[in-house]
Formats: sequence, structure tokens, C-alpha cells
Amino acid sequence: MRKKKNNVRLVLASASPARLKSLRAAGIEPEVLVSGVDESTVTSDSPEELCVALARLKARAVVDRLPDPSTDTLVLGCDSVLAFDGEILGKPADAADAVQRWERMRGRSGVLHSGHSLIDGSGERRVDAVASTVVHFADISDAEIAAYVATGEPLAVAGAFTIDGLGGPFVERIEGDPGTVVGLSLPLLRQMLAELDISITELWAARTS
Repeated sequence: MRKKKNNVRLVLASASPARLKSLRAAGIEPEVLVSGVDESTVTSDSPEELCVALARLKARAVVDRLPDPSTDTLVLGCDSVLAFDGEILGKPADAADAVQRWERMRGRSGVLHSGHSLIDGSGERRVDAVASTVVHFADISDAEIAAYVATGEPLAVAGAFTIDGLGGPFVERIEGDPGTVVGLSLPLLRQMLAELDISITELWAARTS
């Protein structure tokens, strides 16, 4: 049984401001180390397997760069993809791609899958998991699509949409954890920590002033 400590350190292997904001809102102040991995090296026909594999790749890359690895350091990697019409959609290639996606998605629904990989600093223990949420898109107009894509926001996110930003009005409803759509499910993270015999409350104590 692991002895409980109040110095558990979480490193977020992601440049996503939305993921960082979610953790901070939950009382967790992680360190941020961007993995910089080449995501194109990972392929899969399964959206669940793909997002977990990418999350694991990011977390492992950061673990390998830790200056002072230990079992009380945890690295969290995350990645999201949208399953729509039998396709796996990550970030759009460009503005034209984003417009075409929205022309297809409006008035319909898809499933946003967010993979999570939590690895301790020693690299010896790892927990992988996926959270999936159904997203129902509004039947938005061509003008709304053009205006939204022109902001640049959909070019930086999986599926070409957000629910916590300018894209929020274009999502009518979801079925599942909204954190999944943001890219990090806090309830799932709590369960993953528990598998490593760590309470999420231990991360509250690791907050910096």
C-alpha cells in the first residue's frame, strides 16, 4: 500500500489552455510540459484506440524528459478525436477543411472521444482510459460557419469545435461529461488516480501560491 503524501506533483503533457483551465478550476495547479510529439506517426481505425495511443505517446515523451523523476510525480497526457460519419476527425487541415466539416456536421451528431494516459515519474505504473460523449450540433447557417472559421478557433481543436469558447452556441446539447468535450474528464481522472492508490485531494495540496 502506498503511503499517502501531500507532495504529489502533476505534470500536464499538453499545450491546451482548456485542459489547464479545467484542472485549475478543480483546485489543481499542474506543471506544463508540452510533449512536442509527431502525432502523424500514430494511426488506428478505432477512435478510442487512437486517442489513447496519442495520449500515451505524449505522456511517455514527457516522462522521458523529467529532470527529477519519482513515483510522486504524475504525467497526464490527453488527446481527443471526433467520430463522425464513420470517420475519425482530429484538427482540421485548414480553414477550407473546417468549413466543409461544419457543412456536414450541422444539424447532426458525433461522438467526441478523449483519451487519457497517466504515468508515474518512474515510468513503471500507467493507467489509460477513454471518455466518450455524444455531441449534437446546431443547424447553423453558412454565414455562421464562415464567421466561426474566420476566428481561427476551430482550426486548433479536434472536430473543429469547442463548447467552452466561441463554438459553444453551435452545440445544442451533449450526452455525457462536458469535460470530455473540453479534452479532460475530471471524474475519469479521479478514477485513474484511484487505480494508482492516489486521491485527487492529494493534488490539491500540491497547489502553488
